This record gives sequence, C-alpha cells and structure tokens, in this order.
Amino acid sequence: MSAHTVVTVLAAALVGFSAASVFLRATWVVRPMADYGIPRSWLPWLGTAKAAGAAGLLAGLLVPAVGTAAGIALVLYFTGAVVAVVRARWYSHVPFPLVYAAPVVGTLALGAF
Repeated sequence: MSAHTVVTVLAAALVGFSAASVFLRATWVVRPMADYGIPRSWLPWLGTAKAAGAAGLLAGLLVPAVGTAAGIALVLYFTGAVVAVVRARWYSHVPFPLVYAAPVVGTLALGAF
C-alpha cells in the first residue's frame, strides 16, 4: 500500500468523522460554530460538503482527477473555516480546522508525484 493511499484513507476518515459530527449535532462542534457566527441552517450543507469531499477523496483512488477536485474543494472549505474562526476572534481555535486540512493537503501533495 502506498503512502498516498494511506494518507488519502486517513484524510477521508477524518473528514468523514467531521461530517458525521456536524450531522449528529455534536455539542463540541455545533456550539463553537454558533460562537463563530455560523447559522444553524447551514449545518446540513456544511456536513454534506464534508461528506462529499471525503467520498471524493476515496473515489480519487480510482479516478485521480476526482480526488484532486475533492482535495482542492476541501482545502477551500477548511480555509473558509479558518477565516470564520479568525473573524470571530477565536484565535485559539484556528488549529482545529487545520487538523482536518493537513492530511488533505498531504493527499494532494502525494498525488502530485
């Protein structure tokens, strides 16, 4: 099994976990999002975007262009999450979206070679 495959599966699992946390309205996810000013009505859309990204990463193991598109979309998603956290001035929370973004970036980097 290649490093790209391992990192891709890890990234998809983390992003999938993050999506499930949104869908299940986990307090440790929903409360901070409300503090950042994210409307509750956006949660299904945000969870769906993460779930689609996770599925896209896995599909990318068979169709690399799909994985690349999903990875880029997820990097943009988590960049938006960092912007939301910074705008809310919760600077100590900036690392949280980066934890999910890092393996996605790793997947993109390893897929480029």
